[in-house]
Amino acid sequence: MHDGHPMHDHAAAGGALLGAGVTALVLLGAGVGHLLLVRRALRRNPAQGWSRLRSASFPAGLALLALALLPPVATAAHTDFRAHMIQHLLIGMYAPLALVLSAPVTLLLRALPPARARQVIKVVSGRWARIPAHPAVALLLSTGSLGLLYFTPLFDASMRHPWGHWLLHAHFLASGCLFAHAVAGPDPAPGRPGVRARLVYLGAAVAVHALVAQAMYGGFLVDLHVPVDQVQQGAEIMYYGGDIAELLLAAALVTTWRPERRRDGVPLSGQPETGAALPR
Repeated sequence: MHDGHPMHDHAAAGGALLGAGVTALVLLGAGVGHLLLVRRALRRNPAQGWSRLRSASFPAGLALLALALLPPVATAAHTDFRAHMIQHLLIGMYAPLALVLSAPVTLLLRALPPARARQVIKVVSGRWARIPAHPAVALLLSTGSLGLLYFTPLFDASMRHPWGHWLLHAHFLASGCLFAHAVAGPDPAPGRPGVRARLVYLGAAVAVHALVAQAMYGGFLVDLHVPVDQVQQGAEIMYYGGDIAELLLAAALVTTWRPERRRDGVPLSGQPETGAALPR
């Protein structure tokens, strides 16, 4: 609530400016770090090279995060539910897809010395890494939170507390990256189910997003203290914007599908599905 006090206004403006500056520096640092990893990987393995599309995908994801986390979108998201929904889609669906498609783990493995790379492989192939990276768990984390956010007082509470708002952003980004990786990530993912099963999980995500958006538009069980027209327009943004993001994710998944010729139910190549196992 606005109290009209000049010192409060200046403090709020100063805090917002500081937050934007820190956010910009973190994103810039991540971009520089990615560039250094690419250069190191190319020096260590010049024959393998590195895809230009993957090199461009990571900064594209950072640019989408910058669009969501910096003014004017970030400023408007505090007072306009439609801007919040745009921010939600950018942080939770579009930026994660771009970041995941850059294959950051594979890049890290190529840039590290063999001993360090083996340590990373041990971590990402361990039991505790496999659990959140499974499509079922990633689906629950990314879509299950929608009900908690929009059908409980959680959304209004997060708007009142800046730290709660940033925790919400962190959850959107982490769960979005997990789901994109579990469904269509190019990085190795031990124990990941086949393409058909992942299409089912993606279809479930599409259904949940559609149901939440429709319930929001109709005002069913929604616990949001914002104007009705903003809720309805935000629901439309979620419905159609989510569809586009999920179509892009489906396209990324289909590109990984490499049907194998089989004889008596056994792959002739004897090789696991791409990205299904890590080298030992």
